Amino acid sequence: MNYTDRRPVGWLAAACLLLASCASADAPPTPHGELGPLVEAPAGTMEGRREGAVRVFKGVPYAAPPIGPARWRAPAPMPRWQGVRRATEFGPACMQPLSRLAHIYAQDLTPMSEDCLTLNVWAPANAHNAPVLVWIHGGAFLTGSSKETLYDGARLAAEGLVVVSINYRLGVLGYLAHPQLSAEHPAGISGNYGTLDQIEALRWIQRNIGAFGGDASNVTIAGESAGGLSVLYLMAAPAARGLFAKAIAQSAYMVTTPELREGRFGLASAEQSGARLAAQLNAPDIASLRTMDARALIDAAAAARFAPFGTVDGQILPRQLVDVFDRGEQAPVPLLVGFNSGEIRSLTVLAPPTPASAADYEGAIRERYFDLADEFLRLYPSADLRESILAATRDALYGWTAERLARNQTALGAPAFLYLFDHGYPQADSAGLHGFHASELPYMFGTLDRTPQFWPRIPMTPQEAQFSDAMVGYWASFARAGQPEAAGAPHWPRYGASGAYMHFADAPRPSEHLLPGMFALHEQAVCRRRARGDLAWNWNTGILSPPLAAQDACRGVGL
Repeated sequence: MNYTDRRPVGWLAAACLLLASCASADAPPTPHGELGPLVEAPAGTMEGRREGAVRVFKGVPYAAPPIGPARWRAPAPMPRWQGVRRATEFGPACMQPLSRLAHIYAQDLTPMSEDCLTLNVWAPANAHNAPVLVWIHGGAFLTGSSKETLYDGARLAAEGLVVVSINYRLGVLGYLAHPQLSAEHPAGISGNYGTLDQIEALRWIQRNIGAFGGDASNVTIAGESAGGLSVLYLMAAPAARGLFAKAIAQSAYMVTTPELREGRFGLASAEQSGARLAAQLNAPDIASLRTMDARALIDAAAAARFAPFGTVDGQILPRQLVDVFDRGEQAPVPLLVGFNSGEIRSLTVLAPPTPASAADYEGAIRERYFDLADEFLRLYPSADLRESILAATRDALYGWTAERLARNQTALGAPAFLYLFDHGYPQADSAGLHGFHASELPYMFGTLDRTPQFWPRIPMTPQEAQFSDAMVGYWASFARAGQPEAAGAPHWPRYGASGAYMHFADAPRPSEHLLPGMFALHEQAVCRRRARGDLAWNWNTGILSPPLAAQDACRGVGL
């Protein structure tokens, strides 16, 4: 079985898994009949709510509705509104498939709308030049919303941050490239509409966040999973330069990205994929796709297994992420980056199947990894096939990406802080979900009691609260000054020459040399795929890897 062929299918199957719950957080409302806090911003005047010592403004539009003729166009700035806008309810989620499975990430994000480009702000009551944290939700660019209760910004705002969470277009509405769309654009490009939404939100923040007490010169972008990949896209995008000062990438994955017109690395071009989708939908032209009902379009694209990703178009995304970061062309900002020990435990669809025997496993690895096979089997031995397959897939996607990013930023002279989230608790561990994908989110947001319905319940103990306080403190400190520190918790050293990282297990513990040998093996494997030019990287790992014979261009890489 060719894993390159199953990559979009597997990821789409996992896509509906990523993060949330549906109800807004319970908090004492502004008393009935009493005017909520007012903010007069360049965008217009808005009324929010008081939640303790935090002012909250929800559902604030940052761009004009991308509907009708504006579907598949760059977002247009929102005109200044007249009067006072009531900003007390979240805006609708962007259009996405409806979740029907009772998995741990299951969520009801209705209502949904194509008119969804809104953001939410949590600001301390007396904020003045406060650091700003901008949260980009995950969901495989297919699902998710800024209104998920995991992402409530009140606890971080209590640390003195202004917290902003944003919506952006998803799926086919956010990431379709097509020759006719490219022909409409002055630069001859298409796709990346979701990324352009994120950039427009950052521009809105630059213009308006001062009215909430935020410091536009001290903005940190942060995201998890597809939100983490979005952070990498923004670090690579010239159009986003200067719109943020620091970055946090949680469980990001530096995968092969489709190129606009040229099929490379075993992937069809983005325009080819878009044209193929239009043919499958019996749409003769973009005009007919623009008039198609949004729900019908989303569902049809999902049925056709359309896989949303950014597009390497030479402008928004100038080149493959690995090349941008190798060349030092990314934003030279401080970076906090890491991944979770059990990423694949809740995303098993991403893992290769378990072989029938240890001998079959070892034989498959030796046939594929040649001179790298002994090191692969040392790191991922046949003694426990399931654990080795989970770990190898985790490292190829998330572990390699995290350490590579820490190395890349360090090489630029920018501070980098690496972590491994390896924290468990009884209900997660008993379900085989120790350190699962996204399990750090309720700890770093301080939302332990606001997890989705089927999420393993976190015990409300002093130990868990203390652990969460440390993570909140580290993230807030990094957003504030570029150095993660937390009261009563150990100093977090830079990655640097020693390969330092923070190990979040029962408690935060500074360590060095994360998973020795892991980065070198996967860096070498990726290098060999890139040198061939006809293979994607990350997805096809372990027993599903194509043969990776030695390449002269890769001699010494990863060491």
